[in-house]
Amino acid sequence: MRNSRLRALRLALPLLLSACALPRPPEQVTAPTPTQWTTPLPHGGSLPMLADWWRQFDDPLLVELIDAAQAASPSVASAAARIAEARATRVSAGAALAPNLSANLSASRGNSPTSGFGGSGGTGTGTGSGLTAIPPITTLQAGLQSSWEIDLFGGLRASRDASQARLAGADAKWHEARVSVAAETATTYLGERACRRQLAVATSDTQSRAETARLTDLSMRAGFTAPAEAALARAGASDASARLTQQRAQCALLQQALASLSGIDARTLQARLDAAPVDRALPAVQAVASVPAEALAQRPDVYSAELGVAAASAEAGAALAQRFPRLSLQGSIGRLQIRTSGFRETMDTWTIGPVALTVPIFDGGTLAANVDAARARYDESVALYRANVRQAVREVEEALINLQSTDARAGDVDAAVQNYQASFDATSARYQGGLASLFELEDSRRTLFAAQTARVSLQRERAEAWVALYRSMGGGWTRPGSPTTTTSTTSSPPS
Repeated sequence: MRNSRLRALRLALPLLLSACALPRPPEQVTAPTPTQWTTPLPHGGSLPMLADWWRQFDDPLLVELIDAAQAASPSVASAAARIAEARATRVSAGAALAPNLSANLSASRGNSPTSGFGGSGGTGTGTGSGLTAIPPITTLQAGLQSSWEIDLFGGLRASRDASQARLAGADAKWHEARVSVAAETATTYLGERACRRQLAVATSDTQSRAETARLTDLSMRAGFTAPAEAALARAGASDASARLTQQRAQCALLQQALASLSGIDARTLQARLDAAPVDRALPAVQAVASVPAEALAQRPDVYSAELGVAAASAEAGAALAQRFPRLSLQGSIGRLQIRTSGFRETMDTWTIGPVALTVPIFDGGTLAANVDAARARYDESVALYRANVRQAVREVEEALINLQSTDARAGDVDAAVQNYQASFDATSARYQGGLASLFELEDSRRTLFAAQTARVSLQRERAEAWVALYRSMGGGWTRPGSPTTTTSTTSSPPS
């Protein structure tokens, strides 16, 4: 009868396991990745070029600011702390697979007196009356105890694998934090450089308008210019001066943002910024035929989301294993010594067992609910992974479109500034010769200022698209085990 029950259990167990199948592993989860990019990448998907992304700019101050910002960033420090937490969890999960061994040592001393009563009354010292004293007994005991849960259905291994995936994901998040800080610092720095170029344009415009207002005021006093024209010139000068003040404030705000990001003293940083060249050309855009979709593997956030799927799958397996029987084994060895009144006895002891099989029968649906919750978290991680991939594709495409658009518009914007400058110079000469009115001069000046402002804005937009492309392609990071080596992320997460 017993053998028949065991045979029935062995036959039913595979069916039970197949009915409670685990979620799909991450490598079987599909994501909407393109076969090639709609827009060609300027770096051809080359990881070494991404690694030297900032050095292509040939600006030592930019590289220094990025390094300082990564060292001072609280987000990078927080990511490093999460790595330490995940590493400790991984050690704990791996230790659950090994036997647990503990030692104990105890010592005690005492006696247990017994009372005896003699005949009727009397206080003598006869053999039938009084108390019998028991000598003190010293007991010494030392031993080792071990317990081990045998991983019959892989629940402990699944927990270990989940912890390992979480640790690798935390490592990828650390790299993502460094890339994000680098991109934010570069965007702020390039914005400050553009702000200074715009400040130079505003300064030149203000000086020109102030000189026109001065000359017009002298002409009015001499009776050659109407008061209305002099008032217009003074209004234009005041308007330009207000824009110049506002532009200086914007540049100061960007400098403070850089000081906050990098942790460098504001005065020291301002001196460094004043000494650095303002105009630097971005690296040339080299068009290529296509870029494989595997370039998304260069993004640490996509890799972290993939590891999240792996961890959720393993956690679902661990929750499922809790519904099956659990087998544990215990044992101990020890030595016991008893001492009393010159008597000493030592004994060695050992035990194997109990071997315990725990079978869950009724828990009110707790274990089944845990499995359902784990599977729901797995579905959530798959949805987040797919959304992350779609967002990555979108960011890459947007950066490429913006970069190519700004590059295509650069020639027209430069030509517009050159021609508007020539037109303004001619109008200014005609105005000084009395052949053009002040209204014509101011209209030409406004047009030139707008064109110069548009050129600076385009340069800033192109720089931001250039940085966005760096960030969207993962900043030169490569997943562990990749044959491609890089130097951009030579720093490693803290141990």
